[in-house]
Amino acid sequence: MTIDREGPVPPYRQIADDLRSRIDDGAIPPGRRIPSMVEMEQQYGVARDTLRKAVQVLKDEGLVETVNGMGIYVVGPGPEADDQSS
Repeated sequence: MTIDREGPVPPYRQIADDLRSRIDDGAIPPGRRIPSMVEMEQQYGVARDTLRKAVQVLKDEGLVETVNGMGIYVVGPGPEADDQSS
């Protein structure tokens, strides 16, 4: 993905949208780690602060959570999803 630095959507939003679509389509499934900050710096070519903002958007949406010492992981289905399947 190439960041459009001249467009109206801030880079952190573009990155959050890209990661969200990868989560939604199963490319990064629940319980799996999203790319590290170092990996994303190389992939997107942006500063770490921009990446932190993008990850915070996903955290605010409840899509990812930080596991101390391990990284940032996609959140699995909540208990309400389990209740509906039984």
